[in-house]
Amino acid sequence: MDLEALEPVKSLLGGITMIAVGIDVSKAKSTVAVLNSDGSIRAKPFTMHHTLSDMDAMVKYLNDLDESFTILMEYTGHYHYPVLKKLQEEGFPVCLVNPYQMKKYGDVEIHKAKTDKKDALRIAKYALEKSYMLTPYTSLEQKYEDLKFLSRQYNQRISMVSYTKTQLTNLLDETMPGITSLLKLKSRKPNECALLLFIKKYGSFDRVKAMGKSRFLSSYATLMKKSHDRYAPQKSLSIYELACDSITTRGDNDYIIAAQNQLVDLLATVQNAADEEIAQMQNIAETIPEYRILRAMNGVGDRLGPIILAEIGDIRRFHSAKALNSYAGNDAPPYQSGQFESRNRHISKRGSSALRKACFEVMQALKLTKPQDDPVYLFILKKEQEGKPYNVAKMAGVNKFLRIYYARAMELYK
Repeated sequence: MDLEALEPVKSLLGGITMIAVGIDVSKAKSTVAVLNSDGSIRAKPFTMHHTLSDMDAMVKYLNDLDESFTILMEYTGHYHYPVLKKLQEEGFPVCLVNPYQMKKYGDVEIHKAKTDKKDALRIAKYALEKSYMLTPYTSLEQKYEDLKFLSRQYNQRISMVSYTKTQLTNLLDETMPGITSLLKLKSRKPNECALLLFIKKYGSFDRVKAMGKSRFLSSYATLMKKSHDRYAPQKSLSIYELACDSITTRGDNDYIIAAQNQLVDLLATVQNAADEEIAQMQNIAETIPEYRILRAMNGVGDRLGPIILAEIGDIRRFHSAKALNSYAGNDAPPYQSGQFESRNRHISKRGSSALRKACFEVMQALKLTKPQDDPVYLFILKKEQEGKPYNVAKMAGVNKFLRIYYARAMELYK
């Protein structure tokens, strides 16, 4: 870090009451700008690498300041964590701002040049102008961040599960054509899935045929004792007849069977990792006040509850239920041109797709369970009776669901 850059630049105006420290964070380094309360530059923007030596120099500089100051940086995925952690350990209150807010703030500038130094100055300027609404980052916010991180990890695992299931299904079409019509591929509790147990045991229909009918039926009955699929044991004869009547294009090939087993193992590993992440999310969520409100709502279970909480974060950051729906991309912005005003508007889909998807799954759960006293479920039925299409009625239900959750959660903080 250039320590000479930390030398104060002469202020144009006196009467300094507060200093703003703006930090533009990127991978492995940050750019820091320091402004006086009148907006004049106190320290030229300088680079701080995410090393102990550079951050110790930054800490010393802050400790030497003789006025109060506000530190502000953007949420930047995980890049801001080293700086945030170091500054908090040293006892400095640090505020964070959403990058989208900073982008909107910068859009009003006439000259929209973008460099790390200008971005750091812009963040510092924002800290001066919005100091009344900034609050230091707290341990509760860290919980929301941890939840969101685990939610992203979970979504990646589930995407991998889906991809692996597709690969396995394609391979089964060649080694055991038609088997998925009798035994369903269920990734939840993979060690108890009848199909996955079957694949690992027999490998291909060629091996089933080679065993002979009586031997296979006996072996299959023993194998299915490990499965919790109550219908699977009854399908032994149907499976044997399917095997005898099928034409396999891969057959009993050691390389193919090995690849198939690898996919089964991968599916089990990834699904178990996803289940572990959900369990971790549940543990964190249970320490957050509004989780019990969310969990008590119909359609929200141990999986969807933590995901929805992770995507929404602190409910207090939304000034209204309408703002929450907008964040979910479940708002329908007006469209007007001259004398024309559209009445057939669609949701924007500009918000959190993960939140929208999780809430849609809640609507599907409500349609399955049909809780007759639930206001969201009754609202969906009303929209369907009005002739609204399937998905439109459900997204209307999502809107009402988020409005109810917002009202109930905000009651906790009054």
